[in-house]
Amino acid sequence: MNTVVLHITERGGNVYLNIGKRIDKFDNYILLIIKKYVHNKYLDIIMPIVTFTGNLGVVWVVIAIALIIDKPYRVIGKSIILTLIIGTIVGEGIVKHIVRRVRPCNKQAGISPINLNPISYSFPSGHTLSSFAAAEMLSMYFTQYRLIFMLMAFLIALSRLYLYVHYPTDVIAGFIIGVLCSKIIFFILQQGYIQKFVK
Repeated sequence: MNTVVLHITERGGNVYLNIGKRIDKFDNYILLIIKKYVHNKYLDIIMPIVTFTGNLGVVWVVIAIALIIDKPYRVIGKSIILTLIIGTIVGEGIVKHIVRRVRPCNKQAGISPINLNPISYSFPSGHTLSSFAAAEMLSMYFTQYRLIFMLMAFLIALSRLYLYVHYPTDVIAGFIIGVLCSKIIFFILQQGYIQKFVK
């Protein structure tokens, strides 16, 4: 019986290692494609600026504040702030400390065009999570501008790959968690469970 359990455990471990290797292979391949076909001296200037707009969700916070100031849109602005807070707690506070993945720029010194060395973990991408969470929330209220919001979020996510501070799967996870957070919060708000916060 113990032999069978040990065999199953070993097989499970091998499957886990194989999945990890495939993920690493995929991530490194995508980063190589970006380095080979996307990197250039102009984007080396533009991408750090784009990524800066996602620092602490600054571009989304600015949009939220502008909406809060304008009384008819106050609820929407507060909804975005709530989404950013919940997304940060889930991504930065919980998932990153469970997975503890080292960033690509910290694994290989000097790989980032501007020598970024963030101290936090890599998975998921916080910039991507907050950007798509806010963009999705905005899109549910302002459907006519959905393409603009999603393009902004996409560029911020792409900048994280371009600057080697995240792997593609970090960004994919950030996108999924961000969109899920916004949809769950939007649903809860529509049910009126936490109206005191946003009013």
